[in-house]
Amino acid sequence: MERRIFELADEAATRRLGQMLAALARPGDVIMLHGTLGMGKSTLARSFIQALTSADEEVPSPTFTLVQMYEGANGDIWHFDLYRLDKPEDAFELGIEDAFADGISLIEWPDRLGRLAPRRRLEIHLHLGQHDTARRAELISHDQWNDRLGDLDL
Repeated sequence: MERRIFELADEAATRRLGQMLAALARPGDVIMLHGTLGMGKSTLARSFIQALTSADEEVPSPTFTLVQMYEGANGDIWHFDLYRLDKPEDAFELGIEDAFADGISLIEWPDRLGRLAPRRRLEIHLHLGQHDTARRAELISHDQWNDRLGDLDL
């Protein structure tokens, strides 16, 4: 398990982290975004998706649809928001198995997956930073990103 911590001074730094992660992403990657409301999960996901599609790609939060899919430079990108998921098994109806197998998966509220969370994944925990607009990002690789975390440099 590899771990990196980044101090993100503002929303622009959160967007840069999303872009840097996108540059290193590969099909089959699962990226789990943890954090309370307003910590920047959607901001990070939006910049990640735009980096692999186009800067003007509209990336709405999948709060009500639960999943949005995008065609990216490295394959399909699946953006899940599992906040409204009633039980972990409901994720199968969203196509999560296909996403895990062939796509790049960004998952907000991943705790809703319970035991269905894949063992190989990158977890990003976003916390409040030194001031209101700052964030602290803790990246934890469970095997999948061990060889790539060292390449990240804000």
